[in-house]
Amino acid sequence: MRSLYLRIYLTVVVVLLVFALIAAVLFRRHAAAEETRFESAVLERTRAMAALIERSLPPASAPEDTQREVLLDWSRQLKLPLALDDASGRRIAESEPYRRMLEDRARPESEIALASRLPDGRVLWTLKIRFKGFKGGGPPGSGPGHEHGPRGEGGPPRLPPINGPGPLDRIGLGGPGLLDEATGVLLLLAALFTAITLGAYPVVRRLTRRLEILQRGVEVFGSGRLSHRVDARGEDEVAAVARSFNQAAQRIEDLVRSNRSLLANASHELRSPLARLKMAVSMFDHADPAQHEELRREIDRDIRELDELVEEVLLASRLDARSDMQPELVELLGLLVEEAARVGAEAGGEEVQVLGEERLLRRALRNLLENARRYGGDEVSADVGTLPDGRIEISIRDRGPGVPAEFRERIFEPFYRLPGHAERAGGVGLGLSLVRQIAERHGGKVRCEGREGGGTCFVITLPSPMLGDDAPAPGRHSG
Repeated sequence: MRSLYLRIYLTVVVVLLVFALIAAVLFRRHAAAEETRFESAVLERTRAMAALIERSLPPASAPEDTQREVLLDWSRQLKLPLALDDASGRRIAESEPYRRMLEDRARPESEIALASRLPDGRVLWTLKIRFKGFKGGGPPGSGPGHEHGPRGEGGPPRLPPINGPGPLDRIGLGGPGLLDEATGVLLLLAALFTAITLGAYPVVRRLTRRLEILQRGVEVFGSGRLSHRVDARGEDEVAAVARSFNQAAQRIEDLVRSNRSLLANASHELRSPLARLKMAVSMFDHADPAQHEELRREIDRDIRELDELVEEVLLASRLDARSDMQPELVELLGLLVEEAARVGAEAGGEEVQVLGEERLLRRALRNLLENARRYGGDEVSADVGTLPDGRIEISIRDRGPGVPAEFRERIFEPFYRLPGHAERAGGVGLGLSLVRQIAERHGGKVRCEGREGGGTCFVITLPSPMLGDDAPAPGRHSG
């Protein structure tokens, strides 16, 4: 069974069916137990009343009118349908409720007729109303072993002679009974099962339809339409999966676009050093010995530029791919002081730690410091500190010509150079782009600001790994 919709739907149906069957079995067992308990209670109560009536009835030799009067009086007092037969089975007396119940063959109730044979052979009949647990073949006189009374009414069945008071005999008079009620409950459960089954269909179908839409969206994305997204409306698990897919699709699209741009720009940037290198090599054999040293330096410089370009392209690709990072606590002040010393800049600030990869953080600081030294002259400074909200801020300042406000975002794009900056200024155009990638990889940001009096300030903001009570108190150092 390959259809998820069919599997879910059949699972719901089977669970409901099993539930209905178990409920029906339990109900039938409960009904049978209740029937037994109720029947026992009725028999005990009727036995007690029959014994009371037996002791109060006149003897068989008394006039029938006297026997009838006493029987009807007890029927009124006990509110119980009663009848009395003589030893031959002839009806002596019967109460009006007894007669009505026998005549009303279409009544919905079930009754049981209880017979008690008296020592003198007479039979006392008691009819118990609305006892639903007893099923029989019909009212007295409607089946084998019955005889009709003088008025053509159904009489009681003939009972075998019993010497002395005997136990109560009972005859079921028919009706729906508890088992019929169980059948009704079964029908109700079947109707409920059908209703739930039909009601579950649109719910399950809607769920599986959304999954099918998600599947088609994934297939469209996989066919090469990287801009395709799926419907992520809703708050359930399917919507969460759709949102996760859209996020992953966005990252993949950004990565592919970045790689394409990186490849195109890198190919363009490779042309200049390769062309210079090719020209220097071709001139080397025909140059004067005095020019060999100059050509060798040109070749070395172009090779270093190529090596730097390849290294930064590879690093940018790894950052775009979001390869696994091995985070550790990094002492930012020490790192900043070391890199500032390489370019002859001043550095100071607080002793703070950040959770990240030291190699990448060192590369970001080095790129910013070298960029400041390249374009900012001799006055370069850097410091690190903690903001009021606990974040860590690194600032690198210079007194160079500055960056116009309209270009302060674009300079972080790969291979972008400010207008008027010649290639001889150095760099391959990836330094600031790598700084942004590294900052974002560590959960931070980088921005470019202007300075009063001229110059530029690059600011990296990173989250602090220690914002609780265990964070050590920062100190001030300079170097």
